[in-house]
Amino acid sequence: MLNTRFLTLALAGVLAMPAQAHITVHPDAGNADTYFQTDFTVPHACGAGTATIALRVQIPQGVHSVKPQFKPGWTVTTRSRKVDPPIKAHHGPDITETISEVEWRGGPLPDTLYDSFGLIVKLPSGEQTLSFPVTQTCDKGAVQWSDAPGGEHPAPTVRVTTGAQQ
Repeated sequence: MLNTRFLTLALAGVLAMPAQAHITVHPDAGNADTYFQTDFTVPHACGAGTATIALRVQIPQGVHSVKPQFKPGWTVTTRSRKVDPPIKAHHGPDITETISEVEWRGGPLPDTLYDSFGLIVKLPSGEQTLSFPVTQTCDKGAVQWSDAPGGEHPAPTVRVTTGAQQ
């Protein structure tokens, strides 16, 4: 009887816990050397009763063209890094600087709602997997989504393919 009661209480406790949902990117695969539009989806805040007030996405090396989505109620800021050696541009001057980080700040986005934050990027050449570490800042705390796949807080990844392998 005691074992049954303990098992019932333990199961109820597990079922009452919120599922650990991750920040995801969709679509999560694109063709090399193409412009790629994707969304980073925030399914929850940093904890029950908190709200997301900022989302910062780090842009991996090799991605040299980045355009963030405008979101009403949020401000967008970017940080840049030097490109050395410069990259020949198809139109206009050579590329000597690129966006290394995009941050949306505002909201707030309550824990009971979700939202997506979009980017258009030019994917690099060659098959590879790009990791986009994300910092989710809430009114009470922050979460670093930067672990390897399978980790507790995995970074969103985009698979770069050649041809129609998506």
